[in-house]
Amino acid sequence: MTAQEMDENAQRFAAWRSRMPGAYKNMAIATHIPDPMQARLLRLNTLIRLRWMAIVGQSAAVIFVAYSLKFPLPVSPCFVLIALSAWLNLFLGFRHPATHRLPPNASFAILLFDALQLAGLLYMTGGLTNPFSLLMTVPVVISATSLPLTLTTMLGAIVVAAVTLLSYFHLPLPWGTGMELPLPFLYVFGVWIALVSSIAFTGIFAWRVAQEARLLATALSETELVLQREQHLSALDGLAAAAAHELGTPLATIALVAKEMQRTLGEDPRFSEDVTLLRTQSERCREILKRLTSLSSESEVHMARLPLTSLIEEVSAPHRDFGIAIKLEPGPQSGSEPVSRRNPGVIYGLGNLVENAVDFARSTVTIRWRWDEHFVTIELRDDGPGFPLEVVDRIGEPYMTTRPSSEEGGGLGLGLFIAKTLLERSGADITFANASEPGVGATITIKWPRNAFMEG
Repeated sequence: MTAQEMDENAQRFAAWRSRMPGAYKNMAIATHIPDPMQARLLRLNTLIRLRWMAIVGQSAAVIFVAYSLKFPLPVSPCFVLIALSAWLNLFLGFRHPATHRLPPNASFAILLFDALQLAGLLYMTGGLTNPFSLLMTVPVVISATSLPLTLTTMLGAIVVAAVTLLSYFHLPLPWGTGMELPLPFLYVFGVWIALVSSIAFTGIFAWRVAQEARLLATALSETELVLQREQHLSALDGLAAAAAHELGTPLATIALVAKEMQRTLGEDPRFSEDVTLLRTQSERCREILKRLTSLSSESEVHMARLPLTSLIEEVSAPHRDFGIAIKLEPGPQSGSEPVSRRNPGVIYGLGNLVENAVDFARSTVTIRWRWDEHFVTIELRDDGPGFPLEVVDRIGEPYMTTRPSSEEGGGLGLGLFIAKTLLERSGADITFANASEPGVGATITIKWPRNAFMEG
């Protein structure tokens, strides 16, 4: 089911709920998932606040150096550049609401302005000999956390070019009247190396961390969609009962009218057969609706709780017809069999792991389970090629794959992440490993504390 289909179903569901009695309106299921692509865009208010902080800091530094230390400083040109930054803040603040999210190109242009404005201030205050030259790394780091790699690389190249120019061309560093502080070029070159290294290292590190966070957010959104689909299916019995409740009254009216028609027409050969058919079919519909009305309560009685053995049977049954034998092997048991609440996330997660094992197995998948007073454990073992050694420690990360799915042993990605996330939400600890003999199978162990399993 696609996201568009889920939205359309949600709209139909909302329209149906608006005509339901109040008791059924509590069946609403939220279907809106935040768009992670939208969340990665920079919020205008964030940039405006950061720039106001920079304006205050730049103004304070210029005033302190010029009027407290009384060092010769081109105050007016410096404040012209600071005023430009303040004017841009005011313009953007009045032009857009505070919650406005900037497209990548607009964010790039604003960060480029900040870098050039800071480069202008450094040009008038000593270039790379100014201790504040370290701040040239800030626009690149901000870009790396929110903008595409191409724009971040462009901004980093421009900043490096500006830093290179500042190492050669700049006004003298403000110092005491009639005094100069000559610094050897080797020192300036060392500062240049430090700045370029900082821009490269912090930029790459920030981009990498942000990229992993974006992938994780996208994968979690996919997980929420899967879980909501399972919750939709779980809620269908209540929806069917609501439909039966609403249709009961008009159907009873139809049955009453049909009965009166039969009484009035008597044995009229022209209509008696049709009226009899109408009555019998209306009675049949009433029986069907009666069963639908009791569906929710029957499901709650028979299906709300699920013993461990029944859970194993339920998650393995859909995968038995694919040419792979599924062996069920109960292990050591101590105490009564644990019974859990029916949890769509656990059922989906275990089913996904079984499906994955069937896909990679050569002939057999073995499911073992055991329990005692403290833990409940399920172990899945296949006789396939096993997990690739280079990724075995990263299995379960979103979008993690090393080979195309068409290759034998490849195709580890979002499915395992969703299964792992759903099972960990229920309190399980999951371990991925290969068999002791390389290339003869993989093992997945899911282990719950007994109380966590029984609470679902």
